[in-house]
Amino acid sequence: MAKKRFDDSNCSVARALNQVGDWWSLLVVLHAMYGTRRFVDFQQDLGIAKNILCDRLARLVDNGVLKKVDVGEHGSRFEYRLTEKGRDLFPVVIALRQWGNKWNPGPDDASLDLHDRTTGQPIQMVQVQNAEGEPITVRDVFVSASPVPGTKKDSA
Repeated sequence: MAKKRFDDSNCSVARALNQVGDWWSLLVVLHAMYGTRRFVDFQQDLGIAKNILCDRLARLVDNGVLKKVDVGEHGSRFEYRLTEKGRDLFPVVIALRQWGNKWNPGPDDASLDLHDRTTGQPIQMVQVQNAEGEPITVRDVFVSASPVPGTKKDSA
């Protein structure tokens, strides 16, 4: 059975899931963020079958999340690198990681924490903020298909 596509959906979450919505794709993106670049390293780090990895890498390249770069060492050798679009998934992956640490902790509550490279301090929890930079929750927002009167988008 073919997977439903949401290319024409008004929902940006559904459209985004078309590009990175399966678990292997997000794990490939995560490992690319950690610095993995070569096919063999993705395969070894993830324990993923070659055919599935080929498919996910091709899809991520086709969707502009990764780019395939010929590094030309010893004949044809390629690396996969995050594009700007791929790097923009960083807060999404971090939010998912933090959610997973809270609601589905690993054995013995062991988790890999992320730290700021400059200061060594742990990173803060990802938060959604209003226009004034104050934290907000799902109860503080509503969905609108058109600009709300009096907002910046309305006056554009």
